[in-house]
Amino acid sequence: MATITDVARVAGVSVSTVSYAISGARPIRPETRERIQAAMDTLGFQPNAMARSLASRRSLVLALIYPQIAGIGGTAGEFVQAVAERSKEAGYQLVLWPFRADQAHDIRNLARQGMADGVLLMEVCLDDERIDVLEAAHVPYAMIGRTRDVTQRPSVDIDFAATMAKALEHLVGLGHTHIAFVNHSSEQVDAGYGPAVRTAAAFDELMTGRGLVPLSRTCDDSPVAGRAVTAEILATDPELTAIITMNELATFGVYAELASRGLAIPSGVSVLGIVTSPGVGTLSYPPLTTMHSPGAELGRLAVDCLLSQLDPARTPVPNQLIPCVLEPGMSIGPARTDQGSPKRP
Repeated sequence: MATITDVARVAGVSVSTVSYAISGARPIRPETRERIQAAMDTLGFQPNAMARSLASRRSLVLALIYPQIAGIGGTAGEFVQAVAERSKEAGYQLVLWPFRADQAHDIRNLARQGMADGVLLMEVCLDDERIDVLEAAHVPYAMIGRTRDVTQRPSVDIDFAATMAKALEHLVGLGHTHIAFVNHSSEQVDAGYGPAVRTAAAFDELMTGRGLVPLSRTCDDSPVAGRAVTAEILATDPELTAIITMNELATFGVYAELASRGLAIPSGVSVLGIVTSPGVGTLSYPPLTTMHSPGAELGRLAVDCLLSQLDPARTPVPNQLIPCVLEPGMSIGPARTDQGSPKRP
């Protein structure tokens, strides 16, 4: 059976360097880490997680709090996959804790038992009791998202205001002035879910700043709800030429309702999905033009931010906001010039 000494010999490094690479206790140059990993793969070497844990007096586990495990996929999957991969690279196991914002007491119990060295939290609300609990328990954490004030709180997040600004700039540049926004549900907005609140506020402010009338609607996360909201939007503004959606499931309903009314995409109405992924966009026809969520980048940054708290030797990761990037599809075009009432079947 291969030992850590064998790995060091094959990789051409010291035993301590292999140990640091496995434990993540100190930064290792990428090329050195690759040689060590290649040596472990060749030798079939598997680090003993329990021994490492006992030696370091740590669990070597990071917990990711994500409320809806059954719903992980699509855009959210990019975040989770990046967190899992980066944790593994650093020598940690990742576990999922499916706790909602109203289940802070459950997090408190696990934190007190030392079930994880640190916690990453997604789906953050502006006033989030889970963060208060982690701070009171002195558990290191990092947010993929933001509470209302993050001056003293470690976080990485999407820049929702900049993302909406880019979306509107693109649509207005194509002649669109009657634009609607389909958000997440009213329950999420009322709960203070950060993305829903921040993006709606940015849409209203940016539209008003351009002298345009903002038409914003909340929507349950379902195609059926998306159809109903689209019908309401068209009734409110018959001259509508563009819809921005930040609700992946509802977007399918937006497509369906437009098709039922004979409004072709994009010649009748353009549709732009923001804070989503091109992979999700390809599930629609025509393929949805998206503002790609930087899930992979934010996932890695969040883990690095947390690891820098667990190991002072690591370079601290400052709070960061990253905007989404426009990914071309086939659902956006110039605004129609007739500005007439939508056709009906």
